[in-house]
Amino acid sequence: MKNLYAVIMAGGIGSRFWPISRTAHPKQFIDILGTGKTLIQQTYDRFVKIVPAENIYIVTNDSYRSLVKEQLPALSYDQILGEPVMRNTAPCIAYACHKIAMLNPDACIVVSPADHLITDTEEFVKDIKFSLEAAARNNCLITLGIKPSRPDTGYGYIQFTSQKLEGDLHKVKTFTEKPNPELARTFVQSGEFLWNAGIFVWSVASILGAFEQYLPEMNDIFREGDEKFNTADEQPFIQNAYYQCTNISIDYGIMEKAGNVYVLPTDFGWSDLGTWASVYELSEKDEAGNTVTPTGKVMIYDSSNCMVNVPSGKLVVLQGLEDYIVVEDNNTLLICRKSEEQRVKQIVADVKSKFGTEYI
Repeated sequence: MKNLYAVIMAGGIGSRFWPISRTAHPKQFIDILGTGKTLIQQTYDRFVKIVPAENIYIVTNDSYRSLVKEQLPALSYDQILGEPVMRNTAPCIAYACHKIAMLNPDACIVVSPADHLITDTEEFVKDIKFSLEAAARNNCLITLGIKPSRPDTGYGYIQFTSQKLEGDLHKVKTFTEKPNPELARTFVQSGEFLWNAGIFVWSVASILGAFEQYLPEMNDIFREGDEKFNTADEQPFIQNAYYQCTNISIDYGIMEKAGNVYVLPTDFGWSDLGTWASVYELSEKDEAGNTVTPTGKVMIYDSSNCMVNVPSGKLVVLQGLEDYIVVEDNNTLLICRKSEEQRVKQIVADVKSKFGTEYI
């Protein structure tokens, strides 16, 4: 157990969940499904079943460190790693893995986003434990793949081969970013593709070896701090190091290039909760397909397949709407067709350019 670690990535600003998710309080810190726990709290609760509590690290934006501490009071400040600037997942993982390597060169690490929904915790725990054990025995980089239930164009896909390791791990053939609908259908029908969950498992030796080979400049930046990690010099070093890093994802920087990548096909009720439509899919609906979260004062007439999320003190009357998202929070009301919700990111950018950061 002492060699097992978890790294939770919690630095995003969740702009697709605007206006509830704001730069100062993004979606990972929100109870978006009305469960009584925020997404980061649920993620932490899952990992504390797998690794010792003192071996869980959260990587987040500097400005969210106090929010993390507030929502996860059991963590020490040493376990909350602050990034001075957003640089995607590769620098975030390099930082955490170099820090852990200096504490325990035999470490095996699971890396996961903070804002995913997993409904079958028991199955998730079993799959992560299996992957950690496999990573300890083999020089491999493991990613978790989700058996696709539909040809979704919002996810990345992983193609696997029949070559296996440890019985259940399949050699990865290709990674594909979000495909068009036709390609997504082909992928799902072939039976050779899984959704990319963005959850990784590896030994610290394997991942740092991969950084050395595929992102050597980035690896060198963090290696310079090896003597400073876990000391008072860590923060000043990181403040400087991050500005030298390129903005690159771990998928593009390492996983798509490395020859020792394996995927574990899994089925634990996963959703990346990337959009309002994904929340709609998971919410309880009335006979007309409408969902209201949290339960507010909402009257609905001649409307179907709508999602309403408004403050509890607000009365909302809907008439004659079909397939709409109606969300109000932070002095902002968003009314948007469900089919057009991918435009929310652009809307946020437009609001920022017209009204500044007050509503962002």
